[in-house]
Amino acid sequence: MSAFNRVPAVLTRAGTASALTLAAVGGGISLPGTAPDAQALAPATKALEVAASKQGAPYGYGATGPNSFDCSGLTKYAFKHAGKELPRTAQQQYNATKRVPPAQRRNGDLVFFGYPGNVYHVGIYAGHGRIWHSPKTGAVVRLEKIWSSSVQYGRVN
Repeated sequence: MSAFNRVPAVLTRAGTASALTLAAVGGGISLPGTAPDAQALAPATKALEVAASKQGAPYGYGATGPNSFDCSGLTKYAFKHAGKELPRTAQQQYNATKRVPPAQRRNGDLVFFGYPGNVYHVGIYAGHGRIWHSPKTGAVVRLEKIWSSSVQYGRVN
């Protein structure tokens, strides 16, 4: 059976949000048990998938899910479901992660807006200059292009 013939079954099992995440991050689809599957289980990749699965959930100030989120609530929720604990606020998450140079950023790294001591927003890097985030009151969780060059990247250990 060719890889092409396996795709529909995998997409059906993975769900639309996971398929969108795969497309957004430029990933491929593999069968369980193959070498790329081990990478797919990495916490950062899992967190990225969880965040994408919440597409369309409304912003809620101080909300940590499962039905609404603020920015750091989404990242906390996504990493918790990937087996990693994060502090509650964007600033605390910034303080708890390892800085990563932009050239070394990877899918699933956190993207922080602001500057050290005044981080005001966070999202999860999805590749191609985009993040999954919960932006503001009246908005929903979505995939969006990073709109500023004044960002810093953090890796969850």
